[in-house]
Amino acid sequence: MRKKKIIVAITGASGSIYAKVLLNKLTKLNENIETIGVVMSENAKTVWQHELSNNDYENFNFYGKNDFMAPFASGSAKYETMIVCPCSMGTIGRIAAGTSDDLITRAADVILKERRKLILVVRDTPYNLIHLRNMQTITEAGGIICPASPSFYSKPQSFEELAATVVDRVLDLCELPVTTFRWNE
Repeated sequence: MRKKKIIVAITGASGSIYAKVLLNKLTKLNENIETIGVVMSENAKTVWQHELSNNDYENFNFYGKNDFMAPFASGSAKYETMIVCPCSMGTIGRIAAGTSDDLITRAADVILKERRKLILVVRDTPYNLIHLRNMQTITEAGGIICPASPSFYSKPQSFEELAATVVDRVLDLCELPVTTFRWNE
């Protein structure tokens, strides 16, 4: 299997635990991943610090929100997959409108135009009609909406285990090997 090039974007939506668990799991899959390009909004840093009471995101190399020289700002870099986790409704709106005003939305636009895999882990609730229409537009353009709706049948014992039920689903969507609880196995 060829190693994958993956973009992880972290927006300011609540749910930093999902991003933390995702980054930790991806780093353990280095035999399957060539590179991980990480971009994080300033709001995401603030939310991470508030929700997780740390700045562990600094352990990862990431590109600035306006760094249009990042390799994944162009389709020629051949990144196959982009995961936006958590994905704010504002980011979804800008992606649905094709507004490439920062590296996150530019990279999402590139992934969609190249017909590659865009996975948006939405965490906000409830949805209004604008949210639903934006999600419909992205889905029709080839994106995948993966709500951060944890499962409970694996009986998670911690917040990280609970978040992992969503992250493992995302890794499945990326076609990466993941050892996880599977229903009735």
